[in-house]
Amino acid sequence: GSAIGGLSDRKLKKNINLIGKSPSGLNIYSFNFKDTKHGKGLFQGVMSDEVPQEVVGTRDGYDTVNYSMLDVEFKQI
Repeated sequence: GSAIGGLSDRKLKKNINLIGKSPSGLNIYSFNFKDTKHGKGLFQGVMSDEVPQEVVGTRDGYDTVNYSMLDVEFKQI
């Protein structure tokens, strides 16, 4: 996925571990996607239920997050 609208719905993730906090105080997690079509391997990012609602959208019934509005980078780690 791109940085805009990264899939960030907790329901899509497994092996979720808190790994740090962003400068603004957002929790940063590592996780795997349950379905590898969303990405294979370990990723870092936020959980959509913990960020301001104005950055949350939906796609295919799941929450997305506009990472360009956050001080957290969504990336494979």
